[in-house]
Amino acid sequence: MLTNYIHVAMQKATYELLEDGTFYGEIPECPGVLANANTLEACREELQDALEGWIILGLRLGHNLPILDDIDLNNTKEVT
Repeated sequence: MLTNYIHVAMQKATYELLEDGTFYGEIPECPGVLANANTLEACREELQDALEGWIILGLRLGHNLPILDDIDLNNTKEVT
């Protein structure tokens, strides 16, 4: 379930080439999940790392995570 959630979230990511030549990425459905890197691939990797940390922290703190394509992580057991 977690792998599918990450996959779906990454499919929703948007990327932008900034004026300084770096790439900015974010997942609008996941507030605060963003990244900036010199290449698009590095930006994607950093964005996925940020997403994974955001999910783990959110679950540990009991935050309601967005439901993505009917994948609901909010009713899972606490991450230890």
